[in-house]
Amino acid sequence: MHSNLFITIKKGSGLVLGVMLLCLLVSCKKTNDIAVNYDVDYPPVQGGTLIDAMSGEPSSLIPMIAGESASSAVAANIFNCLLKYDKNLEITGELAESWTISSDQKTISFKLKPNLKWADGQPLTSKDVLFTWKLVTDDHTQTPYGADFKLVKKAEAPDDLTFIVSYSQPHAPALDSWTGLQILPEHLLKDQDINTTSFARNPVGSNYYQVEKWRPRENISLVRNPNATQGQARIDRLVSRFIPDPATQFLELLADNIDTMSLDPIQYARIIPARPELKNRVALYKELGNSYTYLGFNLKRKPFNDIRVRQAINYAINKQEIIDGVLLGLGEPVSSPYKPGTRWSNPELHPYPYDPVKARSLLKEAGYEDHDGDGIIDKDGVPLSFEIRLNQNKQREMSAVLIQRRLKEVGIDVKIRRLEWASFISRVIKTGDFDVVLLGWGLSLDPDQYSIWHSSQQGPGQFNFIGYSNPRVDALLEQGRMELNPDKRMKIYHEFSKILLEDSPVVYLFAGYGLPAINKRVKGIDDPPPPAGVAHNSYDWYIPVPLRRNEMSTN
Repeated sequence: MHSNLFITIKKGSGLVLGVMLLCLLVSCKKTNDIAVNYDVDYPPVQGGTLIDAMSGEPSSLIPMIAGESASSAVAANIFNCLLKYDKNLEITGELAESWTISSDQKTISFKLKPNLKWADGQPLTSKDVLFTWKLVTDDHTQTPYGADFKLVKKAEAPDDLTFIVSYSQPHAPALDSWTGLQILPEHLLKDQDINTTSFARNPVGSNYYQVEKWRPRENISLVRNPNATQGQARIDRLVSRFIPDPATQFLELLADNIDTMSLDPIQYARIIPARPELKNRVALYKELGNSYTYLGFNLKRKPFNDIRVRQAINYAINKQEIIDGVLLGLGEPVSSPYKPGTRWSNPELHPYPYDPVKARSLLKEAGYEDHDGDGIIDKDGVPLSFEIRLNQNKQREMSAVLIQRRLKEVGIDVKIRRLEWASFISRVIKTGDFDVVLLGWGLSLDPDQYSIWHSSQQGPGQFNFIGYSNPRVDALLEQGRMELNPDKRMKIYHEFSKILLEDSPVVYLFAGYGLPAINKRVKGIDDPPPPAGVAHNSYDWYIPVPLRRNEMSTN
């Protein structure tokens, strides 16, 4: 192979010169990696560019419309909420300076911080908060987030700094809900259709950053907002590159073309620890987030309307095999839609064990047998065959392959179809055109999951796209939102989780650990990370001048 390369480069002196220069660059790069001391205690400084990688491109920068993680991740740098969670996961003020709750627990009065401004210099007042509330509760708005805010029977803004909401009865997740509603500018959106507005591509917000440039299928760059309501971030520019393939992301991290990404378990546990030059310049973190990965059935399609088929598939899948093989053990088994180890996770519940004998028994009970000897079970001449749809995500793809193999062993024919994220959202989730999906849920810290599981939340753009409906679950979810006693509330959600596990509208696969890798040029990171995660204070991160890469203009 080397001799062939040598023959090739002898064909032209220009190519020889190019290869020599490349070798020099590689040599210099290695020297720099060894020479740079990333552990020097550099003082905080302004400026620099931080580049990250995103697996999916946002569909919109209005999170109440988008409802997906890529949009939320970018928009969180652009917009503010009334409240937020601090590093210890306690609720604190963001746009709100303070708030009071009435003695009957039905009214919340928010007092905004004075002199708030939008990025365009216009004042941000309680009128904008009222406007946003009206948008999210408008039946015309295609949003999965309206349910919480429709419980507000009256909202008012008596002056520019006061916003008051009244509920007909106490609402347990009320404060949590106001940590999730990003406030939008009335002066720019009042005459527009929020579902189709061009504002979604070029928004004006109030947080640390504002949009500089969005290059479709390439990247989105944000620059510091001089009118930021929370003060000034230290890093000048954030660039998010859209790189669907984690292996490609990792190559870019190795080449020092990005500063941060989420690693997969192989990269985290095997590749970086074996490369001293990488350990020298890349810091690794591990955190169990508030999310899980699942296989979700379209309950409006046969045979998934039959609980025996769903339970059989649950028994036929070896979840520990996925945790060990795909995650290299860097994950936890899941038996409820809550973070393992929290008070909301019912300790009496356990995942369906891997039991192919039980799976075959249930399938036979449901009328499925291999009548023609082809290895695929059928009922009334129709084989049990379906398609798993998923986005381009290596962990999910590997999980799907293992699931496909295990289901084949009990006579179920499974095909796998991968889609780019934007296509997945528009062609699968929003249309309901799927048999089975392999996805993940990122959850609120409050246990209320009304928007995901209540039967009323099945409209366009809402979260109950699998079509789950159970009157008892509906009642529990409604009860849980009104119960203010934490212990009583816990019992409600434990019962809800028990019913959900039995019904098997989804197969819980795992709760994986988040494995962020961040170049050590980025300083100001809390280590070990607090409960809110490593990125909780990203506005305080900074890049010392000696550690900055030579950066080309993003314009």
